[in-house]
Amino acid sequence: MSTPPPPYQPPAGHPAYVPTPHPQAGPAPMGAPMGPAPALACEICGAAPAAPVTVRGHQGMIVIMRFLKRQGAFCRSCGLAVFREMQANTLVQGWWGPLSVLVTIFTLLVNLDARSTLLRLPEPTGGWRPPLDPGKPVTKRPAGMIALAPLALLAAAVMSIPVFLIIGWMAGDSSPKPLTVNSCARNDGSWSDQDLKTVPCGSADAQFQVTDPGTGECEEGDYVADLKYSKDGETSLCLHPLDR
Repeated sequence: MSTPPPPYQPPAGHPAYVPTPHPQAGPAPMGAPMGPAPALACEICGAAPAAPVTVRGHQGMIVIMRFLKRQGAFCRSCGLAVFREMQANTLVQGWWGPLSVLVTIFTLLVNLDARSTLLRLPEPTGGWRPPLDPGKPVTKRPAGMIALAPLALLAAAVMSIPVFLIIGWMAGDSSPKPLTVNSCARNDGSWSDQDLKTVPCGSADAQFQVTDPGTGECEEGDYVADLKYSKDGETSLCLHPLDR
């Protein structure tokens, strides 16, 4: 059996290697202060500050619709320019379809949220190029004037609904009021187009007394009221002229 080799010995004059422990770095303390987040820059002119917004547009083409969107970080000036352009184009191009009318109204209202976000930003500074010119407000542009026509028609249609309801309520039921036996009536129409109304028998307007022929026919000289003046709509009533 062979003899194992002796353990390694360092050469003379060299100390033996002894490993030195190194402390491990612990985790970073929670809640350590972080530096301020970098401010957003406008993707059009590079100015700051900027805010992420989404501006939408709509085009109605009778049976076809297009949904437009411009999304990104914009400064106050560039964002308002994008908002006013898409809002003005939607006011002109968004009404030409039955469903597009509703979509256009929704789009115009949703864009107001992006507008309020942009108006809260201060004036932009530090861009690599001049910001876009926002131009005139939408209401002072020709597109805003053109949009007044469909908006006026829509407002008129909405306002006409309660008007028609009030007219219908005031008109009431157009069906005639039934006559009762032994009551008196007058005829404001012709006999081919009767317009019978109940009046007091002692009134000067009373022309006929309502009688029930029973199973027979009206007496000679009496008139026959239309069936619509009976309670059941099927019974004939006689109108006996009153002697004045």
